[in-house]
Parts: sequence; C-alpha cells; structure tokens
Amino acid sequence: MRFPLIALAALACLPACADSQFRVRQMTRGDVPSGKGQCDIRLQVDGEIEVSVRGDTVFLRTLSGREARDDGSECNLPLPGREMRGFEFKVTESRNQIRLGEEPARENRFAAIVRIRDSAGGYGRYCFRLSWNAADGPGPAPHVLDGPAPTPDDRRGGGGDGFAWNNATHYGGRGTGSAAYNGEEPRALGAVSLDIDRGGHAAIAFETVRGRAMMLRGTVIAREGDRLRIDAVAAEGRLHGTVSVTVDSPTQTVRFIELEATDGADRLRVHWEALAVRGRGRE
Repeated sequence: MRFPLIALAALACLPACADSQFRVRQMTRGDVPSGKGQCDIRLQVDGEIEVSVRGDTVFLRTLSGREARDDGSECNLPLPGREMRGFEFKVTESRNQIRLGEEPARENRFAAIVRIRDSAGGYGRYCFRLSWNAADGPGPAPHVLDGPAPTPDDRRGGGGDGFAWNNATHYGGRGTGSAAYNGEEPRALGAVSLDIDRGGHAAIAFETVRGRAMMLRGTVIAREGDRLRIDAVAAEGRLHGTVSVTVDSPTQTVRFIELEATDGADRLRVHWEALAVRGRGRE
C-alpha cells in the first residue's frame, strides 16, 4: 500500500550500485570466427571505475573522477549467463591501468568485472575484448518452467541473489498467459506473484500446469506511474531481458506482464494478463 514510496526509494538506490549502464550494440562486422562469442568494450575514462559486463549490458561504477562514457562497444553475442569454456580477457587499448578483477562465475551472476584507473587527467580511451567458445556449452539447460516456487521459509529469510523477502512488497494476480521457449509449444501460465524489496530486487513467480513455478529474478530499472521495467534473468541466469509490468497500487495486484529474453541462441517469450483486463487492453 506504500508502493510508490518504496519503488521510488528502490530506484534512488540504483546509482549506488551502478552509476550508469548501457546496452551494447550488435556487432555488424563479420571477422569473428564461427562458434566464437566476442564483446569489444570501448570506453572513455577519466578517473577510476569498475566495469561489469553481464549479458549485453555494461554497468559502470565510478570510484573517483568523472563518469565514464561508451565509445562504440559492440558484441556479436551476449555474454552467456552460465558456465562457459575458453573465456579470455585482452586489453586492446589503454593509457594507464586496466585489469580483469573477476571472471564470469555463478557467484557474480556471470559478469566479467574489469577495473580501470586513469590518472593522466582528462578522458582517455580504454578498450578490452572478452571472448569465449560459444559453440561448446555444457549441454541443455534445465527447462525454464521447472523451478520451485518460493516457500514460506524463503519469505521469512533471504531468497538468494540478494533478495530480502522480509523487506518486500507483495503483489498478486489471477490471470492467464503463456511462456514460449524456442520453438516448443507454449506452456500455460496461471496466477502470478510479484515481490519487490527495498533494494529494488524483484522476484516474479508464475503458476504452471505442472504445479511448479516459472521464476524470474531481476532489478527494477524504471517506473512510470503503475508501469515498471525490470531487468530480469530466467533459466538459472542464462536468459536475459526486460520485463514490462503494470500493477494496480491501491489493490496491490498485477495487471499485465510481458517479457522477451534471450542469450543470443535460446529465446523465451512471456505474455500474461489479469482476468479483469483480458479483452480490453492494458488500460
């Protein structure tokens, strides 16, 4: 019932976690070998920053100096949200210090973390390349509809991925929808629950005909009235996309959810509407 204030507080904390972020553009040149994933990250830096590359998004955290800027970063594929083989980090241009802080791993949600320290004064160009074997994955992932739903014990404690259930605002909704994974027949979705904690972390759970739950986890990145955008992952972090959600704040109910998530190869499409809005649009 205090959702507007909580949501604004959640959005206000985002710059402390990442001062800025941008989506990497799709690489258009064709010189990357077949079966290889590659991201060329190019930045203008004046000071000290921490760069986190997750999927096709770059998060820039300013430690000192001025905010860094994108200078033509591009990827042929998003960085996978899973274990990968043949990961390499290579500096292609710099004028001061640049190093790999952490390789992608489950512990950091498969982000490549790079630290840059520029002390020359004014903006300097820093470029690095991330590459991996995109054709040699560990095998098929668990089906996206086979995850367990959050339990009452989860809600009393920590829900993983930094989520604090005991500080969350809960929304529910009765409705229908579908989740289409690659070329498979769409699976029916039933009731939905949405929880957002005070840190902006979000958890979405859909009931399915199998009695299990399809889970999405992410972070609130924007809000306009009762419409939210959530940067989310599915299938154990493999698939990444932005969830569009419409809620009704006075009744704390969910009205509309839409998502398209991918890792560059697999794709998940989700569309869900509350029973009250089916047949008359999102409004």
